[in-house]
Amino acid sequence: MGGISIWQLLIIALIVLLLFGTNKLRTLGSDLGSAMRGFRKAMKEDHANDAVFSEKMIREKPLKKEVRTSEKKNHNTNHQRKKV
Repeated sequence: MGGISIWQLLIIALIVLLLFGTNKLRTLGSDLGSAMRGFRKAMKEDHANDAVFSEKMIREKPLKKEVRTSEKKNHNTNHQRKKV
């Protein structure tokens, strides 16, 4: 009662085919397919970049803390020299 039957879908498809033509629908389908492929490729690359970035951050965390403490020491000694 509330659903769309196969015959109704076929009639809708026939009307769309008559309105737009086969050539226009073919180009529309290929454009949609290439857009979906591009989106999937971008998602895979983004996921791979996230994994590489998180591995890099895990490896570099201790190094950044050491650099920061040495920078603070150098900053404090430079600041003390300016006062004198």
